[in-house]
Amino acid sequence: MTYRPQKPPLPETTEELRARIPGWGVDLDPADRPSVPQEVFDPGAYGARWEFPERQPELLPRERSIEHAFLTPVFGTSAPLKGFSGAVRRYAYRRFSEGRAAHWLLLVAGDRLDVLESTVGSYASKHPDNPFAETGVRAEFTHHGVRSRLGRGRADVKHAWMDPVVVGGPWLAAGAGLAVGATALVRRLGRGN
Repeated sequence: MTYRPQKPPLPETTEELRARIPGWGVDLDPADRPSVPQEVFDPGAYGARWEFPERQPELLPRERSIEHAFLTPVFGTSAPLKGFSGAVRRYAYRRFSEGRAAHWLLLVAGDRLDVLESTVGSYASKHPDNPFAETGVRAEFTHHGVRSRLGRGRADVKHAWMDPVVVGGPWLAAGAGLAVGATALVRRLGRGN
């Protein structure tokens, strides 16, 4: 069990593992380990004076992996899950193991949904996002952006041409979608009269 000072028992004996996995346990003999002269096992030297660490109280339900019996003793609370993106992330933790691609793909999708929710929420607030200023595009013109890249051997020069497409492309696509939708709505309303 993790978080305990004792080493967990092996599910198989050393002999069974050696027979099944070629080369397993080659460093079991301390004489064969290069780190042995410096390696000293002293649990007291690490400052752990407990059998199991004190648990942080779980005030709100937290997402947790299905591989673990309980939540880790300490966990972050700075970014609680919210909205549809939070529901997607909870589903990923509740349904899929961390060893499955579906788990991680759902977490990535939850991140993208969170960006969309935050962007829509910012436009509904008194202080909407300013993508031009917040992405650093303005600094390219005011703080020698081109000069700082050319002739300096920087690795990011190779993909600098696509940065405006990656950053501005979704905004342009959203604007074009809104324009097409607004045009269709105006035409439909115009025909109705």
